[in-house]
Amino acid sequence: MTTTINKTWTDEELLALSSPEHRYELVNNELVDRGLSGAEPGYIACILTMILGGYIRQNKLGMICDASTAFQLNNGNRRSPDISFVGRQRLQGLKRPPQGFFPGSPDLAIEILSPSNTVAEIHDKIADYFANDTRLVWLIHPDEKYVLVYHAPAPEKLLGLTDMLTGEDVILGFTMPVAELFTEWDF
Repeated sequence: MTTTINKTWTDEELLALSSPEHRYELVNNELVDRGLSGAEPGYIACILTMILGGYIRQNKLGMICDASTAFQLNNGNRRSPDISFVGRQRLQGLKRPPQGFFPGSPDLAIEILSPSNTVAEIHDKIADYFANDTRLVWLIHPDEKYVLVYHAPAPEKLLGLTDMLTGEDVILGFTMPVAELFTEWDF
């Protein structure tokens, strides 16, 4: 759902809008309600956050964030990837994460398709990340069970169940089987 606005929002006003039922982004002066994504995308996000976050923390590579973290991009947009990573280099000078929006873009933005996403919306979001210095994007397709890897607004690789997802030069040394994102419950 997109609501057109005719005002300049302060960070405080935007942050005050957030609630457990709504995730807002500000895109080209339009307030965008991202809503909720559902159980399956949330579950995949948790699996990936645990695995990737453990690796990042153990190796002191930077900060991993969930969808509640919004980035104030250089073009003024406020974007919230489903999962994001900010490397140590972009965190220099900070002792803790900022209270409000993170200034700049993540090094890695991860989006997990949900039933409410449109192709145009996801394409615009990925283009926005790269226009603002994001280095890598993973787009996860739960229904089709694959991951698209982007280094620019067009995807470069499609990784299936038998492939390995890697952090490339953004999260050096990180690898995991794509299949781990889509495993059936074994409990």
